[in-house]
Parts: sequence; structure tokens; C-alpha cells
Amino acid sequence: MAKRAEQQMAIELRKLGKSYREIRSVLGVSKSTLSYWLRPFPLSMERLREVRDWNRKRIENYIATRRKKKEELLHQIYSEQEKVILPLSDRELFLGGLFLYWGEGAKSMRGEISISNTNPGIIKAFIQWAQQILKVDRGRIIVKLQLYSDMNPQKEMGIWAKELDIPLSQFRSPYFKTSKFNSLTYRRGFGHGTCNVFVRDATLAKKVFMALKVFENYFNGL
Repeated sequence: MAKRAEQQMAIELRKLGKSYREIRSVLGVSKSTLSYWLRPFPLSMERLREVRDWNRKRIENYIATRRKKKEELLHQIYSEQEKVILPLSDRELFLGGLFLYWGEGAKSMRGEISISNTNPGIIKAFIQWAQQILKVDRGRIIVKLQLYSDMNPQKEMGIWAKELDIPLSQFRSPYFKTSKFNSLTYRRGFGHGTCNVFVRDATLAKKVFMALKVFENYFNGL
């Protein structure tokens, strides 16, 4: 009798246009049972569209709410870290630049310091470090791009010149890869090739490399 009463209740709710999810929330019966009971009572096409659209809207609202919460959390964390990190002293910039160079800079000991990256932020950090800490005149900084074969060199050099605030007169002819940028399946990021900036100064290079040696010995416990 209880099952018959539940079935009758399910049918009545179905006639009111309730979805399986809504009926299950009232009766607590399985979806398969409802499917058997309500097979003769399908929802109208109009009501099906309403249920489908409501579900989509609910999902979109849920995603938007999660995204907003995530953004708010990241903004809060960013603000906290900004207070911890900034402002940077010259010593902190010097050490930060050394760590950057240790990870990304060239170690060839050819009488120059140089760094290559696709991220303009990293290149700008190196330039600021070279200028502010190592006292390198901006006019001595040389730029050379590594581009894909289907890239326009004048266009790309112009973009990097504007981004770095360095005149084209300090750029050298770019190196071209044989592969094409348009053939890449993964193209996130700045998307204008790899930028190499360098300063030719044997004395400065020795100072940087010996400072890196101090780092290496320290972390190796020597």
C-alpha cells in the first residue's frame, strides 16, 4: 500500500510538471523506479525545455559563483603578499636578480651576461636589475629575438622594442627557427618569439658568475 501511495503521489507530481529530480527530493525513491512508474506520463516539450534551461542556468550560476570566490581569494592573497614583498631594497633586488640569473641566465663565461625568455616580465626584471643594481647603461643592452619562420621580423622587433622601451637601434638581426608558429598546438603566453638580452662586459660577467658561485657553495653547504 505504501508503494502504491508513493506511485500515485509521483504521478500527481508529474502531472504538475515536476522533474525526476524534484519528485525524488519529495519521495526519496530511485530514478529507475520513477522511470518505470512515470513512463506513461512524459513531460511536455515546453516543460522539458524549462527543466533543461533551468539546469543549465543553475550550473552557470554555480560556476560563476565559484569563479568569483576564487578571484576574491586570489585577490586577498595577492594583497597580503604585496605587503610582505614590497617595497624591495637594493640588496633584495640584487639577490632576487642573482636568483633569476641562476635559473634563467646564460653561464657560458663568454665575457657577457645574458638572459632569454618568452615572458617580457622576466626580461624587464633582468633589465631593471642590470640598470639599477649592476649600474649598466641602458644604451649598452643588446636585444636579439628568436622567431619562427612564419613571423614578420619588423613587426616582432617593433612589439618587443615598445614592450621593453629599448630602441630598434639596439636590436640585432633575429634568428629564425625552421618551424612555424602557426603549426604549434600550444601557443599560450606572449606569443612573439623568444627574446635574448645581453650586455658585453667581461668584468661585470666575472662578478656575476662569482656571486653565483657563492650561492652555489652556500646551498651545497661548502
